[in-house]
Amino acid sequence: MSPEYAYLNDFIWGAGITLSLILCPLLPGVIARVKAFFAGRKGPRLLQLYFDLAKLLRKESVYSSTSAGLVRLMPLCVLASLLCALLFLPCALCNSPLAFGGDVLLFFYLLGSARVAMVLGSLDTGSSFEGMGASREMQFSAFAEMVLLGAAAFFVILSGSFSLSGMLNSMGSAAWTVSGTSLLLVGLALFIVMLSECCRVPFDDPETHLELTMIHEAMILDVGGPDLALMQYAAALKLWMFASFLATALLPAGCFAGLSGVPVYFCTVFLIAGAVGCVESVMARFRFRKVPQMLLAALGLVLIAMVLLLVFEGGEV
Repeated sequence: MSPEYAYLNDFIWGAGITLSLILCPLLPGVIARVKAFFAGRKGPRLLQLYFDLAKLLRKESVYSSTSAGLVRLMPLCVLASLLCALLFLPCALCNSPLAFGGDVLLFFYLLGSARVAMVLGSLDTGSSFEGMGASREMQFSAFAEMVLLGAAAFFVILSGSFSLSGMLNSMGSAAWTVSGTSLLLVGLALFIVMLSECCRVPFDDPETHLELTMIHEAMILDVGGPDLALMQYAAALKLWMFASFLATALLPAGCFAGLSGVPVYFCTVFLIAGAVGCVESVMARFRFRKVPQMLLAALGLVLIAMVLLLVFEGGEV
C-alpha cells in the first residue's frame, strides 16, 4: 500500500468513525419512527435520543447507599470498552489503522468486557431486580457468543484472513457468487444475535416498565443522570457497531468503491435499523425459555453455512 493511499484510507476511516459516534443516537429514533408507522402513529422525533441525553447530562447522579462503588465506574467502563472495539471496525472499504492478525478475538473480548462491567455494576447495587437482569444477561449472552465466534470462524475460512478488516472487506462479488447461500445464512444468524445483544424485541423490550420481564433495563434501574446518559449512548453505539458489522460483511465490496461508498455504507446501516423496527412491529416478545432456543437456532444456521462452504462451495474465495 502506497503512503498516499494509506493516508487517504486513514483519513476516510477516521471521518467515518467520527460520523458513527455522532450519528449512532439516530438509530433508536429510526426504529421508533418505523414502529410508529406500523402502528399508525406519528411517533417521537427522530432526534429524540439527543434531547434525552442532553436532559440527563444536566441532572445529578444518585447512587444506592448499599453500593461499593462499582456502579459508579460501570458507565465509563462499558462505554470505554465499546469505543475501543469500534476502533477495530473498518468503515466501508477503509481498513482500521489498528488492524492486526487476530484482532477479531480482541473485538469480541472488548464486547464481552462491556457486558461484564455492566453485570458487576448491576450486582453492586444489591437490588434483587438488577440481580435477575444480570443473571439473564449472562445466561443468554453465553449462547450469543457461540454464534458470534462461529460467524467469525466462517469469515476466517471464507476470506483467509484473521483480521477483522481483512475479513469484512474481502466480501466481493466473487464471494457472493461462490458462497451466496452461506452468506445469507450467516447474515440471518448475525441479525438474530444483533437483536439479542442490543436488547431488542423479540428478545428484550427496552421500553418495558415491568421489572420482572426486564433484562438490560433491569440492570440499570438504579442508574440516573449523566450515568444513564452514558448507558443509553453506549446502547445506541453497540447497535451501530452490530449494524455496521452486518453492512460491511454482507454487502459486496463493489458497493463501497470510491468516495460514493461512504454514503452507501451509512445508508445501509440505517436500513438495517429500519429492518429492526419492522421486526419489532410484527413480532411479540419471546418467553424467556424460548430465547436460548432461538439463539441455538442461529448457531445452527452458522454451522450449516460452514458445512455448505467447506463441502459444497470450496472454502476460501
